[in-house]
Amino acid sequence: MIESFDVVVLGAGAAGLMAAFTAGRRGRRVLVLDRNRQAGAKILISGGGRCNFTNIGTAPDRFFSANPHFCKSALSRYTPTDFLALVEKHRIAWHEKTLGQLFCDGSAKQIVAMLLDECAAAGVEIRLGVDIQQVGGTDPFRVVADGNELLASSVVLATGGLSIPKMGATGLAHDIARRFGLAMTETRPGLVPLTFAPDLLARTQPIAGVSLPVVVRVGRKSFQEAMLLTHRGLSGPAILQISSVWREGDAVAIDMLPDLLADFLLARKRARPKAAVRTLLHEAMPQRAADLFAPEGVAGDTSDKALLACGAMLKNWQIVPNGTEGYAKAEVTLGGIDTGALSSRTMEAKTVPGLFAIGEAVDVTGWLGGYNFQWAWASGHSAGSAA
Repeated sequence: MIESFDVVVLGAGAAGLMAAFTAGRRGRRVLVLDRNRQAGAKILISGGGRCNFTNIGTAPDRFFSANPHFCKSALSRYTPTDFLALVEKHRIAWHEKTLGQLFCDGSAKQIVAMLLDECAAAGVEIRLGVDIQQVGGTDPFRVVADGNELLASSVVLATGGLSIPKMGATGLAHDIARRFGLAMTETRPGLVPLTFAPDLLARTQPIAGVSLPVVVRVGRKSFQEAMLLTHRGLSGPAILQISSVWREGDAVAIDMLPDLLADFLLARKRARPKAAVRTLLHEAMPQRAADLFAPEGVAGDTSDKALLACGAMLKNWQIVPNGTEGYAKAEVTLGGIDTGALSSRTMEAKTVPGLFAIGEAVDVTGWLGGYNFQWAWASGHSAGSAA
C-alpha cells in the first residue's frame, strides 16, 4: 500500500513531536513514525521522572557545537517562555529548582500527554512500534516502514543520537543523513560519568557514595555543582557537565572546598591544636572524605607545611580519568549531523530540499539542566514551521 503525506517525522521524541504539531497547525498532513511502542520514551525518564523541560537561563553559550553560532536562530525564535506558555496552557504545575531549571510538579507523563494532545489537535497521525526500513528518493521522499511505502514532500530526522540504547537509540538519523550525503562531526558520549583506572579506583573506593559541592575544571571550562564518588569513578551534576568538555588524556582539576582558602587548616590548628586533623577537616567536608584525605594525627603536632599541602590538594585535586561509562549511561550524544549542512533558520539540509534534521541528531549539545530539551523544542519548531 502506498500512502502520501506532506511531512513524515522519524522519531516521536521531544523534537519530533514538536516539529509534527507545528507542521500540523499549518495544515500539513503529518505522520510520525517511531520504533518504540511509547512516544516520548526519553522524556518519561528525564529529571527523575519529573522532566526538567527547559531552563530559563538558556543562551547560545550554554551549548557545544563545532559552530557555536548555529543554535542562535532557533533558540531566539522559540524561547523557554514560549514553551512555558504551552505548559501553562495545559495547566501543568511546575516549579523552578536551582540554576534556572524548570520541572513538572507532578510527572513527566504530563509533558508527553501535552505533546500528544497538541499533535491530535493538529491532525497529526502517530504510528509506534514501527520498523523504519528505508528512506530514499527526493520530491517525493520514499519511506518504507513495516513493508508499507510512504511518500512525503518533507522528511524530518528526529530519532536522536546514540545515547541510552536501551531506550531505542540506534543512530538511525545519522545513518540516513550519511546516505543523503550530509557531513557528520565526531560523535561521543556526553553528560556521562567518568571512570578511573584500577589504581586510582582502589584509592577512592572507600568514599564511594560520598557527594560534595565542588568546582570542576578542564582547561578553561569549569562548573560548580555537586560531585558524587562512585564505585567506577565520578558522577554527579558537576562531572556530567565537565564530561562534555573532557577528552581522553585530559586532567580534571577538582576544588573540593570551593568556599575555603587553601590555608584554612592553619587557622583551625591555632584555634584547636588538640583536635585531630580529620576532625577539623570533617567540619568542611563529609566524614569519609575527611578520613581519606586528612593527614594522620593531632593538628598541633602536624606541621604547617603538611596542613598547607593538604589544603592545596583539596583545592586542586588533579585526576586523569581513563574513560567514561559510554553511551549506555550518557544522557546525550555530542556531535552528529554537521551544522554546516543545515539552514540555521529552518534546519533544512542545504543540498537536499525537504530533508530536515533536529534535536540530538544534530551537532548541538546543551549543558545539563533542561538545555537539551529547549534545543529540541526550538529546533523542532523551526523545522515544523518550514516543512
